[in-house]
Amino acid sequence: MRFIGFLVALIATMVAIPAFAQQHTIASTHSEKAPETTDKENLWLLDLSTGGRVTILLRPDVAPKMVERIKTLTRRHFYDGTIFHRVTDRPLPIAQGGDPTGTGTGDSDLPDVPAEFNYLPHARGAVAAARTADENSANSQFYIMFRPALSLDKRYTVFGRVIDGMEYVDQIHRGEPPKDPSRVLHAYIASDNPPPYQPAPATAQSAPTLGDGGDLTLPPKKPAE
Repeated sequence: MRFIGFLVALIATMVAIPAFAQQHTIASTHSEKAPETTDKENLWLLDLSTGGRVTILLRPDVAPKMVERIKTLTRRHFYDGTIFHRVTDRPLPIAQGGDPTGTGTGDSDLPDVPAEFNYLPHARGAVAAARTADENSANSQFYIMFRPALSLDKRYTVFGRVIDGMEYVDQIHRGEPPKDPSRVLHAYIASDNPPPYQPAPATAQSAPTLGDGGDLTLPPKKPAE
């Protein structure tokens, strides 16, 4: 599974993070400015089965390739119906989705995206690209942080942050995989003038959408030790 790794000595690492961060600041290598929260071309909208619309501010100034991938797949309706297949509070507080098979082993048919590690922190609401042990293996899968986990900083590509609707993220059903997975009903880029949020029928909300014969019981892909 494309899965967010964590440090073996997690507690010790988290204690040391403030000093580390002061000594190793990663600056943006792009001249582009961060988009405004009103910039509809960089607002990613996720209509969730948990009851509402989540607005994510994309950051092409620090992760242009990953942001472009998100826009391309969204406009292909790739994310519509996909489930959150890995949702945990410990050891990592994340909701992970973006796999068309719903297993954690799948991705889009597009080439992988190279790492764009940057200075954006894994704060509450941060949105980042999932990958394997290969730093350049991000593709379509992403995760949203329920709480800060700064041990992940500069190890995964953060490409956005939730600016509205975090309460709907908090309600995503937990599990690895969840017994009753929450899902993305529709994904939009705000500049494409999407319709207002509309909940799915109750029977459809609880039904995971799997592609290519995906099976939720398949063993997850693990990063290399």
